[in-house]
This record gives sequence, C-alpha cells and structure tokens, in this order.
Amino acid sequence: MMKEMLKGSPARVLKDGLKNGLKNTFFDLLMPMIPKNELSHWVGRAVHRPLPEPLGQKSVELFAKYFSINMNEAEFPIDHYRTIGELFTRKLKAGARPLGAGPVLHPADSQITESGFITEQTLIQAKGKNYNVAELLRSQHFSAVFEGGSFFTYYLCPTDYHRVHAPVDGRIVWGCHVPGELWPVNSWSVNSVPNLFSRNERVVAMIETPRGLAALVMVAATNVGNITMSFDSQINTKVRAGERHVRELVYEPGIEIKKGDELGIFHMGSTVVMLYQKGMVECDLESYRSRHVKMGQELV
Repeated sequence: MMKEMLKGSPARVLKDGLKNGLKNTFFDLLMPMIPKNELSHWVGRAVHRPLPEPLGQKSVELFAKYFSINMNEAEFPIDHYRTIGELFTRKLKAGARPLGAGPVLHPADSQITESGFITEQTLIQAKGKNYNVAELLRSQHFSAVFEGGSFFTYYLCPTDYHRVHAPVDGRIVWGCHVPGELWPVNSWSVNSVPNLFSRNERVVAMIETPRGLAALVMVAATNVGNITMSFDSQINTKVRAGERHVRELVYEPGIEIKKGDELGIFHMGSTVVMLYQKGMVECDLESYRSRHVKMGQELV
C-alpha cells in the first residue's frame, strides 16, 4: 500500500528525474566518442558466431528469457537456434500473424513513436525536431511526391520479431542503399541527434500501388549495421569499405508484392519509417503515437 502511495510522490518523481538526467548525461558524453560503426561490426560478428556447447544454447535461452521473446509463435523450438543472431532473425510459424483485410497494414512488430502529415517535405523526429524527406530517401523527386502525405515511425525493440513485411499490395519500382552512421535509435538519440534517421545507414524500397506510392525505409543503428532485403540480395548494408556508396536500382516493370510478403530483415533491432502518398491513409494520425502494433494488423 505504502509503495503505491509513494509511486507518484514528489520524491519518486525527483528520483526518476535524476536517474534519467544521469542516463542522458552518460549518453551525451560517451556516444559521440564511441566508434559506433566498428563496434556494430564486431557485435554483429559475435552474435552470429556459434559458441561451444552447452554455452551456445544457454546464451540463446538466456537472451530469450531476458527479453521475454514469445517462442510460441517462432517457426522452430528454441533449441533449433544455434546463435543469438539466428534467434533474432527467426521466422514466425504459419498463422502466427493473420493479415488484416484493410488496404494498409503495419509492416512490423513495434511501437509507433511518431506519426503525422508530411508538410513542407519534412517529417517529425521528436518534439521540436524535424528532418527532411529528400535527405531520408536521397531523392528530391520522391520527396516532392510525398508532400501532403502521411508517415509512421516504427521502433523495434529486442523483444520484437525482426522481419519487415509489405504493408500494401503493389510493385517495388526502386530500391536504394544509403551508407551512413550507426547512432542508436533509442529515446536519447531521437531527442538529441539532429536528422538521426537521415544520418544513419538505411535501405529504401519504393512501392507503387493503384492508390499511390509508399516508401519503406529500414534504418540501421548501433549494433544493427546489417540489413538485408528479401526481394533483392543486391540491396543490403553488408558491403566492403571501398564499396560503401549510395546504390540505386530501378525495377522495370517492378517486383510484384502482396500484403504480408517479407521485404527485409534486421539482423538486430532498429526502426522503420513508412511514407504514404496523399490520400492513401485516411485516419487520425496523432492517435497512433506510442501505440504497440503487430505486423499484419490493419492500419486503415
């Protein structure tokens, strides 16, 4: 009873404020100095390297337990996964994600951290912080196309399923890999790092539908430097240092996709930014902020 009474007390609020302040100070001081790309490379190698048994299986089990991963919906039992990396990129068993009947679905298990209209070719990163559509997509042409449309930012945490699926029926007509930095995409970074999503490494899939264009942007982050696209192995972030330049591919007449088709894989957790052309999404956009969603659920 006393704990509940003190839960919202000034002392508790002060304690939480000090804790968050110390955490933010820690990030402010250290994150700019950490070699994030190099760190991510070695973490990626570590989580995908099999360990001697029984240490390997134990590490997978501990990881699943710590992050409360729902193994009931995984394609295989936990003893099938030899590494943490394999567990992270697991597929779902058939029927685990029934698809909604609406024209637009959510592309990933995640929390929607921001949503809104695209005005003056800008998106909201956080309160008081905007970023440019053209810089995110690395395309002035497509930036103009999305003016007046809508966007949704999906944050994937370690608990989530980490494959990203098509939210609409259509054809992929353009793909792009944009090398960049690997800042974390947590709340500190979103509120502290200007143009975070257009600074970080990312891949883009442009989807043409009968109702307009949709852009799916998978953003890399610290320890999440490896993204692969399921529709084209040429679009991926795992390229050698000397080959790290913007790569664009045009698909003619386009790669046919259906709602729910797998489009890409995060080899650790990160963020998806979805852009929709004006008229494709008609709903109260602000009501989606902070909402937890599952891949395949109806957006509209």
